[in-house]
Amino acid sequence: MSYAASRSSGSRLIGLGIVVVLHVGVLYALQSGLAKSVVEVIRGPIETKIIEEAPQPKEETPPPPPPDFDQPPPPFVPPPEVAINLSSEPAPTAITNVQAEVKTTPPPPSITPPQSTKRNSQPEYPPTSRRLGEEGTVVLLLYILENGRVGDVKIDKSSGFQRLDDAAAREARRNWRFKPAMQGDKPVGAWTRIAVTFRLTDG
Repeated sequence: MSYAASRSSGSRLIGLGIVVVLHVGVLYALQSGLAKSVVEVIRGPIETKIIEEAPQPKEETPPPPPPDFDQPPPPFVPPPEVAINLSSEPAPTAITNVQAEVKTTPPPPSITPPQSTKRNSQPEYPPTSRRLGEEGTVVLLLYILENGRVGDVKIDKSSGFQRLDDAAAREARRNWRFKPAMQGDKPVGAWTRIAVTFRLTDG
C-alpha cells in the first residue's frame, strides 16, 4: 500500500517539473525577441509603388509668318467720264407774302375804387378806453362786395389799443355801406382803406 502511494507522488512531481520547464521556455522566448519576429510576420511586408511622372505638354507650333506686303499694288484705273448737262437758268420759285393777322385785345377797363354813399357812422367809443384815456387812429382794410356791403375787415395799422381796433372793425362790418367798385359798367369786389380816429374830445 505504501509502495503505490510513493509511485503516484513521484509521477506528479515529474509532471509538475515538465510544466515549470515549459513556462520558463516561453518566457525566455518572449524576452529573446521571438515575439517581435512573430509580430513582424503578422504585419506582413509593406507594398510600395513608383508613380510615373506626368507627361510634359507638347510644344505649340509657332504661328505662320505674316504676309508679305512688299508686293506692288495693282495699277490705278480711272473711272469713265460722264457728261451731265445742267441748265443755267434757275428754277422759278414762288414766294408768297403772308401777313399774320394779329388780333389786338383791348385792355380791360380800369376799376374805380369803392366810394361811400353817405357819411359812415363813427364807431362807439369803448367806455373802458375812454376811462383809461386810450385814443389813436386805426386804419382798416375793407373788402367791399358787389352789393356795397363789407365782406371782410382787416387791421392794416393798429391804433395801439385792441379795444379801439375791435370797435372800429365791428362798426364797419355791421353798419357801413359803400358804392361798389366798377369795372366799366359792371360792379366788382375790391379792397379799400379807411382810417378811423378815436379822440377823447369828440362827444
